Amino acid sequence: MKILAFVDLHGSLTALKEIKKKAKKADIIVCAGDLTIFEADMEFLIDELSHLGKEIIMVHGNHEGADYMKEVCGFYDNIHFIHKKKKVIGDVLFLGYGGKGFSIEDEEFDKLAKKFEKWIKSSKAEKVVLVSHAPPYGTKLDKIGGEFVGNLSLKEFIVNMETHLLVCGHLHETAGKKDEVEGTLMVNPGPKGKIVDV
Repeated sequence: MKILAFVDLHGSLTALKEIKKKAKKADIIVCAGDLTIFEADMEFLIDELSHLGKEIIMVHGNHEGADYMKEVCGFYDNIHFIHKKKKVIGDVLFLGYGGKGFSIEDEEFDKLAKKFEKWIKSSKAEKVVLVSHAPPYGTKLDKIGGEFVGNLSLKEFIVNMETHLLVCGHLHETAGKKDEVEGTLMVNPGPKGKIVDV
């Protein structure tokens, strides 16, 4: 499965054009949040994405509220808002955790991780993709000025569970970077997106 992943679009029409071009080569599109700048033009942007003719997985970033993005995504059959939820497409189980981005420890995710673990163990899907706005701690995706600022709870989950891909963002400085932990490929695809094979 070819996934076109992107994050931190922040309403850029230039980046959106790139997404539209790359979407032709993808099976599924994944947005890891911050589609907008504080929810400006969210309805327009989501409508534009809906016309790409692909299944789209979304979580919100720190620039969007979960409730509003869920409401707008709900107008479209091909857009799936999966914050704290799951979605199986083909042989891939997608798990989502949006928002945040500024906390190293995350009690909310720690609680959710138990539910995610049950879903992974009971799923017949062959691959697991975690979509998170925040990056995991201690990787190339969260190192800013020599300091690690990512989410330790996400990192522990990746280390302890069999996941295949993590799509994240939030830190613009690490856009385009990738790393690997315990067999999990982790990418910050940036606003213009990257195609990843799963």
